[in-house]
Amino acid sequence: MPLNIPILLTWLRVALIPLVVGVFYLPDVWLTPFEKGIASTAIFVVAAVTDWFDGFLVRRWNETSAFGAFLDPVADKLMVAGALIELVHLNRVGTLIAFIIIGREITISALREWMAQIGATKSVAVHSLGKIKTTAQMVAIPMLLYYDTLFGVIDTRAWGRVLMIIAAVLTLWSMLYYLRKAWPLIKERTNSSG
Repeated sequence: MPLNIPILLTWLRVALIPLVVGVFYLPDVWLTPFEKGIASTAIFVVAAVTDWFDGFLVRRWNETSAFGAFLDPVADKLMVAGALIELVHLNRVGTLIAFIIIGREITISALREWMAQIGATKSVAVHSLGKIKTTAQMVAIPMLLYYDTLFGVIDTRAWGRVLMIIAAVLTLWSMLYYLRKAWPLIKERTNSSG
């Protein structure tokens, strides 16, 4: 396993995931519910920044590795899934929305793995639609973790819900886009094996 700064940042992100969720289980005498929201939001934002920063460093220093390419998306998916499950528990995100987002991640990850096995990874390469979806959910999640008025002006509850719905719609749309791109190969492989 190679060890460099981008991979260390990815491992840091993995280590922060339980803290995003765990802070809500601290006794109220340690942190008030409001303070728990602030702490969880801050931890999530730090984790999200490490995601951007490790990608920046990989490109800048050209330090790509097979292990880093595996670990980075796993860390991202665990971070989003952990936060979404906690938000469902707190009744800030609907179960259906969380299922759509987590289910899409599992489906597309499996599709990408299968496409890699048959040598067709370019058919399911990251598309701008997926990036917009990721941006919407990465802004919505900290808003819903914070769950209060920001700077006395921004109602993070309302904006977080709207952005999460947008993320869920884009999630379905991008999943259909990837499946449609892969469908000719899926059909070809199914017909040739039958």
